[in-house]
Amino acid sequence: MKLIYIANIRIPTERAHGLEVVKMCEAFAREGLEVDLICPQRFNPIKEDAFKYYDIEKNFKIKKLPHLDPGPLENKFWGPLASWLGSLEFNFTSFWYFLMKKLLFKSEVIFFSHDHFPLFYLSFLSHNVFYDVHDFPRLKSFIHKFYYQFFFKRLRGIIVTNSWKKEKLKTEFGINERKIEVFPNGIEIKDFDIKEDQKGCREKLGLLLDKKIVLYTGHLFSWKGTDTLAQASQYLPENTEIYFVGGTKEDIKKFKIKYSTVRNVRIVGHRPHSEIPYWQKAADVLVLPNTAKEEISKYWTSPMKMFEYMASKRPIVASDLPS
Repeated sequence: MKLIYIANIRIPTERAHGLEVVKMCEAFAREGLEVDLICPQRFNPIKEDAFKYYDIEKNFKIKKLPHLDPGPLENKFWGPLASWLGSLEFNFTSFWYFLMKKLLFKSEVIFFSHDHFPLFYLSFLSHNVFYDVHDFPRLKSFIHKFYYQFFFKRLRGIIVTNSWKKEKLKTEFGINERKIEVFPNGIEIKDFDIKEDQKGCREKLGLLLDKKIVLYTGHLFSWKGTDTLAQASQYLPENTEIYFVGGTKEDIKKFKIKYSTVRNVRIVGHRPHSEIPYWQKAADVLVLPNTAKEEISKYWTSPMKMFEYMASKRPIVASDLPS
């Protein structure tokens, strides 16, 4: 059986959702499915081959479709419009790709995505359409609710990353719970099973051995609570340093403007995923400081970071949130 994973994202990407998508494709292929990852051809500062970049098995195909890349227009003014037009264009291109490849109307083809736009039209052409819900629908009007109710009921199955989303789908949209499966995000535990101890990891990374290290890995988005962690540095002893590992080029630049002069804050920037286990094992404490001010953080997320922290077997401090 063939599985088509549709992802309207840049591959490879430094963002966690890229790793999640390719690892899902790898896992589906290991179960015996013929897997094609369909994504847009976008400008990419990462020139490395995706399989090498993510260090994954080459057991599925990545097919990049021609795309009018909205990247140059994605600023504060044009951002939403450019993003919407880019999604619309990708949906149109992918539809014609599936049509030309004669993949529609076939019972042995599964369509899978965490993007609802392409799945909406596919739900009229295939009975094997599965939606992986990451960001929960924001209901801004009656029309939004009607659209999602109609869309959800056309799907063969719905996957959610935590139990809160399952309950909300049942109560807000009337979806039968037999149609919903809860699968939290996951990680490859063996990637974090490294032979080096804490001292060895610090030597490998050139870190001081006599400091206490508080570490955060991941993006520097405000809803992840990184500002809270950086501002908390003033309350820590002099021999304690907070390291931030990760972020996009633009976010790192902004974060450095805010905090690079703070005495015990160290902003490392983006590092290859294969290096993250060493950073985490080098730390004394790993922190997940998500904020309760935004729904994506308080309810929706199923943080891969938490599972990576656990696999590193270091003490963890995390926000007390429903998610």
